Amino acid sequence: MLEIKLAFKNLLGAGLRTWLNVIVLSIAFVIILFYNGMLDGWNEQARRDTCEWEIGSGEIRHPLFDPYDPYCYQDAHKAIDADLQKLINAGEITPILVTQASIYPQGRMQNIVLKGISPDQKLLKLPSDKLNGGDGDIKAIIGHRMANASNLKIGDRLMVRWRDVQGAFDAKEIVIADIFRSNVPAIDAAQIWVSIDVLQEICVMPNEATYFVVNDEYLKTHREALAPNGWKFASKELLLKDLNDVIKSKKASSGIMYGLLLAIALLAIFDTQVLSIFRRQKEIGTYIALGMTRFKVVRIFTFEGTAHSILAILLGSIYGTPVLSYFVRAGIPMPSSVDQTGLAISASIYPVFSLGLIVSSILLVVISAMIVSYIPTRKITKLNPTDAIKGKIL
Repeated sequence: MLEIKLAFKNLLGAGLRTWLNVIVLSIAFVIILFYNGMLDGWNEQARRDTCEWEIGSGEIRHPLFDPYDPYCYQDAHKAIDADLQKLINAGEITPILVTQASIYPQGRMQNIVLKGISPDQKLLKLPSDKLNGGDGDIKAIIGHRMANASNLKIGDRLMVRWRDVQGAFDAKEIVIADIFRSNVPAIDAAQIWVSIDVLQEICVMPNEATYFVVNDEYLKTHREALAPNGWKFASKELLLKDLNDVIKSKKASSGIMYGLLLAIALLAIFDTQVLSIFRRQKEIGTYIALGMTRFKVVRIFTFEGTAHSILAILLGSIYGTPVLSYFVRAGIPMPSSVDQTGLAISASIYPVFSLGLIVSSILLVVISAMIVSYIPTRKITKLNPTDAIKGKIL
C-alpha cells in the first residue's frame, strides 16, 4: 500500500502534465471501445439478418450447386423424395429452385436469377405469401435493390424468358406482387422470386429443388446425418465465412488507427517517466538509502505510469458512457451507398459493448501503460544511492 500511496501522490503532484497524458489515453480507450463495439454490432446484426432472410440454420444443397456460378444452375436440381417431403410438411426445411432467366423492363434486356419458393413457408422472412393467388398471372416478389435497378414498382408487368430442363427457351409475363426491403443483398440483387410450383412447371422440373434451407429443429433431429443421400450439407458457419472474414479485416484495419492514437498516448507516458526519473534522482537515492529495495522503487515508478491508464479509464467512463449509450440507442447511420457493397449492412448499425470487449480493452490499455512505464525504470536497478543523492546523472 505504501508504494501505491506514493505513486498516486507523486502522480497527482505532477499537475497538468499528468492530466494531459490521462486525457489523450482516455480518448484512445473510448475510440477502441467505439470501433470494436460498432464492428461487433455490425457482425451480430449481419449474421442475424442473413440467417433470418437467406440461410436459416444451414442449407442442404445439390452437389453441383454453387451460388457464385450461374452456369451450374441448369444441372443443379434434383427430385424431392418422400423423406424430404415429410420434413417440408413438418416445416423443418424449405425447398428452393434456382434457374437463370432474362427480363425486359422498358424494352431492355437484363439477366437475372429466377428463384422458386413455397408461398406457405415460414422459415425465412421473405414475404412469400404474396405469391398466392393471381387469377392466371404469375406473381413475383422482388427486393428494393432489384426494383431500383430495373425501375419496377408493385403492379408492373414484364416479360421473363428462361430455358427449361430440356434446353428449350420459353417466355411468359409476370406481375410484381410485392417489393420487400431487406439488409441482405444476396436475396435481392438481380433476383426475382416466384412460387416454386410455378417454376417447377414452366421449367419442366416436377417436384425438384436446387437446395433446402433448414431450421434449428432439423439440426437437432439429424445430428448424425445432416445431408440426405445425394445432397450436401452447408453449415451456418460455412455460409457466414465470407462475412466473418470481412469483419476480421475491418477490425485489423481499424486497429491501425486507434493503435496509432494509443501509441501517441503511451509515448507521452514514456517521456514523462524518463523525465520523472531524471528529475527525481535525489528522491530515488533517498528511498534506497532509507532501506527500500531497488525492486520496490521500480514498482513505485512503474505503478505511477500505470496509474495514468487507471485514471484514463475512469475519465473515459465519465464522458464515454453517455456518448456510447447514445449510439447504442440511436445507432450509427450508414450511407446509402452501402447497398452496393454486397454485404448485409442495415441503414443504421447499433454497437454492441459486451463484457468481454470492455474487459479486453481495459487490459490492453493498462498492460500497455505498464510496459512503457517499466522500460525506463530499469535504470534504477543500476543506481548507486550515494551518486543519486549527490544528483549525478543516471
